[in-house]
Amino acid sequence: MRTRVAIVGAGPAGLTLGHLLTLAGIDNVVLESRTREHVETRVRAGVLEEGTTNLLRSTGVGERMDREGLVHHGVELRFDETAHRIAMSDLTGHSIMVYGQQEVVKDLIAARLQSGAPLHFEAECASLEDVTSERPRVVFTQDGRAHELECEFVAGCDGFHGVCRSAIPAAALRVYERAYPFGWLGILAAVAPSTEELIYARHPRGFALHSLRSPEISRLYVQCSPDDDLAHWPDTRIWDELHVRLAAKGWTLHEGPIIEKGITSMRSFVAEPMRYGRLLLAGDAAHIVPPTGAKGLNLAIADVALLAPALVDWFHAGTSTGLDMYSDTALRRVWRAQDFSNYMTALLHRHDDEFENMRQLSRLQYVANSPAAARSLAENYVGLQLPGF
Repeated sequence: MRTRVAIVGAGPAGLTLGHLLTLAGIDNVVLESRTREHVETRVRAGVLEEGTTNLLRSTGVGERMDREGLVHHGVELRFDETAHRIAMSDLTGHSIMVYGQQEVVKDLIAARLQSGAPLHFEAECASLEDVTSERPRVVFTQDGRAHELECEFVAGCDGFHGVCRSAIPAAALRVYERAYPFGWLGILAAVAPSTEELIYARHPRGFALHSLRSPEISRLYVQCSPDDDLAHWPDTRIWDELHVRLAAKGWTLHEGPIIEKGITSMRSFVAEPMRYGRLLLAGDAAHIVPPTGAKGLNLAIADVALLAPALVDWFHAGTSTGLDMYSDTALRRVWRAQDFSNYMTALLHRHDDEFENMRQLSRLQYVANSPAAARSLAENYVGLQLPGF
């Protein structure tokens, strides 16, 4: 098998890159280890920056997003049982859209199947070979048989646990990592959201978040230990904690059947560089952020928004400038997102250190009362529109 660009991973990064290359007439193959059903139903992020929505819309995969997505012009910080709205659109001129990652993936898969471009599910990548040569190869198994895909570039979009990053020698890779003492217990509930905008709540018993996925589905989270056991969290306890942590004067939380729940640990991770020879990393294969800042999906799309035109320039114009600059350019945004995600995590989660908890409360009061502090939060939340990012 041969192609120009082998894309490992059919998440948002891999599918978006494949979509952009196909539109540009560049042959590419997408390999995904899981089933189509799995990638279309795994619930992940749900907040899209304007840069993400504009890219999807401009490339023909935004119709359902515009029809079903929910545009938000602000978010709410809640502490001491009092709501403080951060008016993002008023402060920055930009908004966000709530539209689930799995819905983005469904739209991209539908577009790819319609285009006829190759997309192989249950194709397990075993290794990458010769990535510093002009003809790297992806070795994978499908239907119990071994295959090799020869290409000119490999795009490693296979997530944090994928094999692509490990193809870079340890001596050539620098890794930055931080594990947080927080976890999120997340639920999907079949109940109309109790809010029109996301609520980020700081409470002495721990952080809580009220988000939404549709007018009928609510997405909620409570802070817990990263190694907690779901068996310790029956539905009644989850709702009790949400009522306490999200409490505010004159506001009521609506309950409904919990249709999904799980615990996610929180970490920050960056691998540099994002290019090694003919291997190009994008999305979670190169970086992980805690979900508090709503940056993971948007960073993945931002990566391939840089990578696709760089590859187009290489194949159509024979220029390598974009590819040469890809890692440094992408990492500027990645590190900005890391800083903001760390800031939001520290701002809202209950700490064991009481000094830190009091400092946190002071910081929240400052954000709630300072237009400059609120604008800085809003500017980062909606996605920086500044030169260099």
